[in-house]
Amino acid sequence: MGLEGDQESGIIRGGWLSTWRYNSSLVQVILMGMVCFCTIGMIRAISGMGGGGQVDPTAANNANTALYATFSVAGVLSGGLYNVLGPRVMLPLACSSCLLFTGSFLYYNHFQSQVFLVVAGVVGGVGAGMLWAVQGAVMTSYPPPHRKGMYISLFWVIFSSGGVVGGMIPFFLNFHRQVDSVNDATYIGFMCFMAAGTLLSFAILPPSKVIRDDGSQCTLTNHSKPSTEAIEILKLFKNWKMLLLAPAAWASNFFYAYEFNNVNAAQFNLRTRGLNNVSYWAAQMLGSIAIGYVFDLRSLTRKRRGFLGIGTVSLIGTAIWSAGLVNQLDYSFQDMPDPRLDFVGSRFKFAGPYVLFFSYGLFDAVFQSMIYWVIGALADDSETLSRYVGFYKGVQSAGAAVAWQLDTRKVPMLTQLIVNWALTTVSYPLLTILVALAVKDEPIEGELKTNKGSHLSDTGFGDDDDVSKETN
Repeated sequence: MGLEGDQESGIIRGGWLSTWRYNSSLVQVILMGMVCFCTIGMIRAISGMGGGGQVDPTAANNANTALYATFSVAGVLSGGLYNVLGPRVMLPLACSSCLLFTGSFLYYNHFQSQVFLVVAGVVGGVGAGMLWAVQGAVMTSYPPPHRKGMYISLFWVIFSSGGVVGGMIPFFLNFHRQVDSVNDATYIGFMCFMAAGTLLSFAILPPSKVIRDDGSQCTLTNHSKPSTEAIEILKLFKNWKMLLLAPAAWASNFFYAYEFNNVNAAQFNLRTRGLNNVSYWAAQMLGSIAIGYVFDLRSLTRKRRGFLGIGTVSLIGTAIWSAGLVNQLDYSFQDMPDPRLDFVGSRFKFAGPYVLFFSYGLFDAVFQSMIYWVIGALADDSETLSRYVGFYKGVQSAGAAVAWQLDTRKVPMLTQLIVNWALTTVSYPLLTILVALAVKDEPIEGELKTNKGSHLSDTGFGDDDDVSKETN
């Protein structure tokens, strides 16, 4: 048997060649995770320090408001833009915007001017919209239907490890410093990772060239038309599925401002904030693995897995927000902790708030993984899912922009906590209704549909157009 025959046979068998080839869905999801590790993972580590690593969170709040306000528009539009331009155009531009945003904090360290921070936030918002559109399309449409929970977990573990590594940078570089703002080396370290992520972004393939292990193709469309995407994006705002998803999307980044500024930055000193930052993203790795297992239980139909996953997240969220309420009753803007907790000098007082902040990280992972799983269960083709994810990220970012401004305006911490708790709680019944009405209820075996197309396209020897498109 020749080379082409051997490769085709390996793909049909679902063996090593099929799983680990460059254009397999698994490898592409891993590469996407590595890109986000180096870019968004580092941005999240900066945010996780509270105030962007500055003693006064006002400048970072304003920059984040500009970023998320722009992101709310760019996120919705980028879902359609992805179908027009593809990942190889959008990703390098998006990753470069992360470099600019981080560089603006380095500039602020020296000149204390918010103008560059806000401008960089606007540019970063456009880039974030493009990056998350690509990420969402890859994570929801590339995996086979019966493995989406596992693929989402895999991405989230790789992505969150960026926050872990990113959190170690300020932790070690500022361990012995007595000030409350991080040094220049911290931001430079972040920018080195982001430069690597920008280069790695060129490795992401367009969906037309990605073949799942069963031989099915993620899409048959190489490029869409701008007019088509504009119409389809407008339709999302009256799509009942997206309306049911909207409260969960709004809530999913709304709690960052409260957790990073009013828990981590308010209660802990600089080096302990760094340790907490590492722990927050490490908790996301654990949470994503656990909830991914629930959403991929082979003994349940897809709809029942959705119900079980949403129920599990609701129980976790209720327990964590209840603990957060108990913690928040101990301090406020008018009665801040003094001195701030240090993991070395105040071990017993440190333990409870530390576990709470760790738990917030775990909840972030299970809540967002839940939303991604629901979106991924609504369709299988990348064109539709890129628009759905774009809508999700746009609404999510609008919520985050509001949250950062609420904190800037010193809305009481207790009020912020209650609003976050209420928003996440309202999301559960609405997502349950969405799963009940929109997710196809069928046995796992019914989901494993092998499309009879040209398997030779896996290795670049065949015609991609011969491969049939998998539908839900």
